[in-house]
Amino acid sequence: MAEESPVLVSLVEEFVSGLQDSKAKDTAAGLKNGEFTVLQLVEALGPSLTSTQPQTRARGVKLLSEVLQECYEDLTQKEVEVLLSFYENRLKDHYVTTPPVLQGLGTLIQCPALPPGATVSILKSLFQDVHVQSLLLADRACVYKMLINVMDTREAELKALGADFVFGFVQSMDGERDPRNLLLAFQIAKRIIHRGYSLGKFAEELFEVTSCYFPIDFTPPPNDPHGITREELIQELREVLTGTPKFAEFLLPLIVEKLDSDVQSAKLDSLQTLAACVARYEHKDLAGFLEGLWASLRREVFQTSSERIESAGLAALTAITSCLSRSVQSSDSEDALGIFLEMVLNDCKHHLCEPDLKLVWPAAKLLQASCSASNRASHIILAAVMPAIIEQYNSKNQCSHRRTLLEVMQRFVQSVKSSESSENEELVLSGVCPSLCSVTFAALSETNGSLQVTAMSVLISLARQAGLLSNSQIELAVDHLTRLVLSEEDDKISLAVFSCAGGLAELHPTVFITNMIPRIKKVIFSESIQQDGDSAQHTQPAVRQRCLSVLAAVSIKPSVAQESTPVLLEVLGAAHSGELGFSSEEAVLACSSLKTIAERVEDTEDSGRCFHDIIIPRLLSLALQAALKGENSTAHHSPLTEEAVLSTMVGVISTACARLQPTLAGQTAARFVSLFLDGDVSFLPGNSFPSQIKLLANHGNSWRQSRMVCLLMGCVCSLPRTAAVPQMERLLSELEEMSCTCSHVMSYTSAAKCFAGLLNKIPAGDFLDGLLQKAMPRILSELNSAASIVRMQAFTLMLWVAKALLLRYHPTCAALTDKLFSLLDDADLGPVVADGFSLLMSDSADVLSRACHADVRIMYRQRFFSENSAKLVQGFNAAPQEKKPNYLKALSNIVNKLLKQVQVTELPALLSLLLEALTYPDQSVQLSTLSCLEPVIADPPAALIQQLEALVVRLLPLTSAPNMNVKIASLRCIHALSRFPEHEVLPFRARVLRALARPLDDKKRLVRREAVQARGEWFLLGSPGGR
Repeated sequence: MAEESPVLVSLVEEFVSGLQDSKAKDTAAGLKNGEFTVLQLVEALGPSLTSTQPQTRARGVKLLSEVLQECYEDLTQKEVEVLLSFYENRLKDHYVTTPPVLQGLGTLIQCPALPPGATVSILKSLFQDVHVQSLLLADRACVYKMLINVMDTREAELKALGADFVFGFVQSMDGERDPRNLLLAFQIAKRIIHRGYSLGKFAEELFEVTSCYFPIDFTPPPNDPHGITREELIQELREVLTGTPKFAEFLLPLIVEKLDSDVQSAKLDSLQTLAACVARYEHKDLAGFLEGLWASLRREVFQTSSERIESAGLAALTAITSCLSRSVQSSDSEDALGIFLEMVLNDCKHHLCEPDLKLVWPAAKLLQASCSASNRASHIILAAVMPAIIEQYNSKNQCSHRRTLLEVMQRFVQSVKSSESSENEELVLSGVCPSLCSVTFAALSETNGSLQVTAMSVLISLARQAGLLSNSQIELAVDHLTRLVLSEEDDKISLAVFSCAGGLAELHPTVFITNMIPRIKKVIFSESIQQDGDSAQHTQPAVRQRCLSVLAAVSIKPSVAQESTPVLLEVLGAAHSGELGFSSEEAVLACSSLKTIAERVEDTEDSGRCFHDIIIPRLLSLALQAALKGENSTAHHSPLTEEAVLSTMVGVISTACARLQPTLAGQTAARFVSLFLDGDVSFLPGNSFPSQIKLLANHGNSWRQSRMVCLLMGCVCSLPRTAAVPQMERLLSELEEMSCTCSHVMSYTSAAKCFAGLLNKIPAGDFLDGLLQKAMPRILSELNSAASIVRMQAFTLMLWVAKALLLRYHPTCAALTDKLFSLLDDADLGPVVADGFSLLMSDSADVLSRACHADVRIMYRQRFFSENSAKLVQGFNAAPQEKKPNYLKALSNIVNKLLKQVQVTELPALLSLLLEALTYPDQSVQLSTLSCLEPVIADPPAALIQQLEALVVRLLPLTSAPNMNVKIASLRCIHALSRFPEHEVLPFRARVLRALARPLDDKKRLVRREAVQARGEWFLLGSPGGR
């Protein structure tokens, strides 16, 4: 070692005198390799450390600190003790040596061999010999990080220091201004408070040194690399200020003072801090400040100009009331809660009884905020105000005043926390419940619609208070709702009835099973409807429709669904058989109600069994009966053969199958496949079907059976991907055959969608590749043959297959997309292909959606656009003139489905094509292009401003187009152009105003409205009152 000491001396010399910082790493490497020890390094640094030049001493300490940073884990306890003694002594040295000394101490504190008690010695020396706020930012941060490290690793030793540690920290932090260091300092203060450090007599000093930053007023600079946010600082400071009740006597007056500020953010911060601190306080901490706090909160709610401040004020009032509610009242103590609530009631209660009700809502909100805090508060508030509100309601004649008071009652009911009531404790609302129910039921019997709607809100709020309403009251409520379903024709009231009935049925299903559903069923299947005391018969279809809708609304619990779904199935059966004159619209509504039930019913084994065992087989049976009856009879036409009814039935099956449990899903798939492939009707109710049924066979002109394939699609394409579909290869083969040979549009389209839906879920591998290799030659062969009579069918299949593969990023999709682009030049299929791109980019409701468990990758639209937009432009440029509209329409359909943010980014490159698209007479191209341009015009890129004249020239003629939607879209675009830089658009002002004169007299009101708005903006351009 002695022989190698010249190397060490050389390294030290080059670092200290030669200012070569890289030598620190070389020195650390030598130390790790055992070429010398730490103590030898200290000896080699002797001349530097004893130099009369402070800079030289600082360089020597810096070398030692940087070497220790690399090797501190290997130090022995003796070495650590020597180094600690050295560093503590150096804290008394010249200020230029302080930064490297702090660096070394920060490293030594992390040493595993740090002896007990060393941290106390270090901190005493630090607090005594270093004035932290005179250091540079990075050095202050080093001190704070050192304190955090010690608090996390040597907490017991620090707590032994007692309040001296708190005093030392207060001195170190006092005057800190940098947000990065403040964040660290707040974290230290939070640890002191929350981890039980002794504050001693320095509680006020710690509060003062931190509260001087309250409320935080900090806006980070743009592109701040440190990422310090105002919210972070607010949250950390709030944790400090609200962490201990010892701060209450200092914090609460400060909050009252800050609430007088005109700065909205300061008020908001103060209110949120108040709510946070009282959650940790006891009532005695608030006792001396309640009057001032209430005055400030009352002012903020009564005179608020911000909803956020009002909400924060109400939350703070709730927190204060909750804190006072936790107080235990003794025989010789004041009731803090009662005194506070008396103050609140004195200032608010009289506003509830004013004739004009101007301040009823602010007063009600304050009372409700107090009421929601606890059971005790609810008892006091409601006993004082609810009788007065009910009396006020009964004395009012104006419906608007009565509705307002009814809404106030509802908010009070909502504010009561029923869950806090114990079993033996009287319910808060039990005393006023009879009066509330009387008022509510009377309002439901009124003729005013808004009063009835509000009464239903009160009713559902009362029902949600567990154990409050008696069985007789619930039955009476259901009777009222049933009456409204049967008699009320206003759509708004009907929707409120459905919502209220749904909420009540979820809470009290038995009453609906025994009372409402039997009455509704009786009405649905009656010949006519006549209300008591009303000689005029109500319109049977309208009442039936409301009855069918309410059955769906109340069927949230499986027990209710098991009673309501048979009624809906019976409606479909009656519609099929022609009984009671059920129309196609009512059959569609019955299916829609079944779908709603499938979506909303609780997902349990009972509900799954209900759909698997009863509903789906019954729907299949009815549809099959209708299809077979239509083939063999010229008698009654069953509405179940109509496309609208079948499509809605698909929604029922799809929604139900998507929610089935794995076992039931597999059984359902097997049933459907066996029915459609083998004609197995054994599971269908009313089994009187022919023995040989081939639903996937080509029936020529007999389309009623063939289009039942849509029901197969609804099932197998909606099942979870884990559910196995049996006979997959045979099924796909039959679907392909049907897609390419059937002449009925709905049949071959449904077969293509079913084929694509199954293809989308097949795992990648040889099986999928084999299916594609088998299917594609036939599709392409039919498409390439101009004489083929099934080109449309082949195109439909290819389009849906392309969508299925696009959603999952399958590589074969690229070849199919290229084929679609080539078909844009086809004389027969070109326009249809252009429309097909809209299907590719749109979400599908009944297949290939996430709701159907399809394999849908994120951002597939953006990927498709980025990969194919250049191909589309090239095809447009090369296409003959008569084919160019197809390319423009395809482009519009693709761009129109992109996110608005992507449109704004990508459209400048395609602007010339979109402008040209506006000149083509095809209205769908014009409308699609205008919808693409509108968001871009609202936030115009430079390329669009440069094309301003071309844009104006093309938009103005469209304001007089034959199509109303084109006129409206073009007027909106022209309106948006008025927001361009004034010097750019002012030259076009006169021309635009002349052109907009014509749509001002358009026969359509919507067009005239858009024209008035656009012309008004253009008229003000350049005028003194304009922009």
